[in-house]
Amino acid sequence: MEGVLVTGTAQAGLEGECARCLEDISDEMVADFQELFVYEESDAEEDEALRMEGDLLDLEPVLRDAVVLSLPFQPLCRDDCPGLCVECGARLADDPDHQHDEAIDPRWAALQTLGEATDEEGGRTPGPTEE
Repeated sequence: MEGVLVTGTAQAGLEGECARCLEDISDEMVADFQELFVYEESDAEEDEALRMEGDLLDLEPVLRDAVVLSLPFQPLCRDDCPGLCVECGARLADDPDHQHDEAIDPRWAALQTLGEATDEEGGRTPGPTEE
């Protein structure tokens, strides 16, 4: 008998982007909540309990917390969304056979010539510290 126990369900529409392919998504969500609002004259600590203001309850913080905690951490357009190509940014769901030719990073291209360097007998050319 310290206060009023409020139990409810909140429904909200969601709009955002898929975390993998950046497509727009919209969905509906349902969040359940339960909170005790103590009477103004209660001995409960100020920071520990929500208080009634006369006969009124402020449900905004309770609803906000329930909805935010029910949101997906990474919303997806579908569970098996393949995302975007890491090289060109193409949406992989539109082209499942999308692929690129094996390309060497230009920063490492000069190192490829080291592996191809051979001496006259077909062996490996010694490096500067091996002579």
